[in-house]
Amino acid sequence: MKKKFKLGLIPKLIIAIILGVLTGLYLPKIVTQVAVTFSSFFSQWLSFVIPLMILAFVTKGIADLSEGAGKLLGVTVLIAYTSTLLGGTLSWIMSDSIFPKFITADAVDQITKAAGDSLEPIFSVELKPFFDVTGALVFAFVFGLSISWLRNKGKGEYSYGFITEFNEIISNILAKAVVPVLPFYIFGNFANMAYSGSVFAILSIFWKIFILIVTLHLLYVSAMFIISGSYTGKNPIRLIKNQISGYITALGTQSSAATIPVNLECARKDGVSKGIRDFVIPLGATVHMPGSMITITACTYTILAMYGMPNGYTTMIPYIAILGIAMVAAPGAPGGAVMSALPFLPVVGIDPGSGMATLLISLYTTQDSFGTAANISGDNAIAVAVDKIYYKHIVKREKTKEELES
Repeated sequence: MKKKFKLGLIPKLIIAIILGVLTGLYLPKIVTQVAVTFSSFFSQWLSFVIPLMILAFVTKGIADLSEGAGKLLGVTVLIAYTSTLLGGTLSWIMSDSIFPKFITADAVDQITKAAGDSLEPIFSVELKPFFDVTGALVFAFVFGLSISWLRNKGKGEYSYGFITEFNEIISNILAKAVVPVLPFYIFGNFANMAYSGSVFAILSIFWKIFILIVTLHLLYVSAMFIISGSYTGKNPIRLIKNQISGYITALGTQSSAATIPVNLECARKDGVSKGIRDFVIPLGATVHMPGSMITITACTYTILAMYGMPNGYTTMIPYIAILGIAMVAAPGAPGGAVMSALPFLPVVGIDPGSGMATLLISLYTTQDSFGTAANISGDNAIAVAVDKIYYKHIVKREKTKEELES
């Protein structure tokens, strides 16, 4: 029997990007506006589903790890936060070493002129989630650890059965009502960007900064896979190859959380156990943000340098450290990281309501997808390492402890 041809996710995403750009550039405005309206609705749908996704996957992941779950949580969060801070530090070093050579104040007027031309949806539907991402994450920690604790006492099977079935329900929703629609969502995003011309206007001025930031993203993620692969004995080249579909998906969605379903499949190809990948990947999507930190640090440095304001490391490190925590609320919406950063701009002397902040948002948003792609790629590098840490050290120590106590 002849095998039916099926177009893969990556070709669909590439086609969506190309068609989106062509639509925004050449087709009537109403066509782009219809696409933007659909993307707006789907964005609301994502915002509704994402907390449920975090609750289902993270709770189930912790509950499955009945031995050393609390320790695993601590190890994963510590690695993620350290990685985020390191990304910001490397970004500042790069910015301080290279950016002053080509940054000019004339760019301010040109970028401001290109901002604000995006199309609004024809109508919008407000779909509020039951709880926000941070609330879902905290509840998932508490609920998952509690179930794990009960199971260690021979109890908790009803709670575990509930979260297992809830996990299956959310997985089915993702498979039927999220992943298949992603190409259309990406189509609308790129059509709007092409119509406004903001991407091209900004890149024509900041193409050097853009290239340097993306280069640092790729170098940083590659280093993470090399370190992770060396530690686990896995081929880093194969790990990087397995990550391509997740990277491209993140480029289009501009959302770590929206890329979770694809990233889970990447982790499976890497040989990460189901319990670990269902725990680390959704958790990493909310707490591990090195790509976004690299981007926002470089963009903030750019604005400070343009206006002749202090931009030394002593000025930037408190900003980086705070954002490493604040950005846990960022996943789920394109540009979420820079929105999370706005309340903390006074730390570096920028008024959140000023034109400088608007300029920062414009510059960041055009590069957000690459930062998101670096974020989710780094999540898998962490998952590969944590998988070995858990089974080689945490579980082994827990079993040894139990044997000694018995």
